[in-house]
Amino acid sequence: MPERKPRVDAARNREAVLAAADALFAECDSPDAVTMADIAAAAGVGKATLFRGYGDRTGLIQALYAARLEPLRQAVTDGPPPLGPDTPPTSRIPALLDALLCFKLDHRHLSLALEGTGSDSPYQATHYEWWHGTFRDTLDRLPGFTGGDFAAHALLAAVRADLVAHLADRRNMTREALRAELAAYTKKVLTGRAS
Repeated sequence: MPERKPRVDAARNREAVLAAADALFAECDSPDAVTMADIAAAAGVGKATLFRGYGDRTGLIQALYAARLEPLRQAVTDGPPPLGPDTPPTSRIPALLDALLCFKLDHRHLSLALEGTGSDSPYQATHYEWWHGTFRDTLDRLPGFTGGDFAAHALLAAVRADLVAHLADRRNMTREALRAELAAYTKKVLTGRAS
């Protein structure tokens, strides 16, 4: 049986819901302050539409995060260097971390909302498992590098949304400073030396 395409109004509602949720999370002081009722009202849909489409608030946040992450994910999966799979590991790892840091900076509100959903462990989330696998597999291609599984976790810890927000918002580190510090840290991990 052929796959059914979503109705036009369903696709329009989905975009309206994602745009409304994105805007509300961006404007709020705390991601916890945004409710399903707020999102439904801002999107001009009923709460039942949200629950039918996403199950719950966590499902909606995950769908929004996945939609915003998709262009980066495509670049990593199928794109050219420096993010694509044909990039040498010593160039790809720093580029991947830099891209992920920039994504988290640009989507801090959404990344914090996702990490704050309290659903199981953040390390079991689909997006985390995908990133971890990408980093681990790339690290495993480095000649003589051992411990890729742990190193992938450690590198991803450096771009956790709560840490990025703390450094950018509370410690007032600029985007450029964060990127430079992350690049230096990554080089230490990959080479075992600072310069």
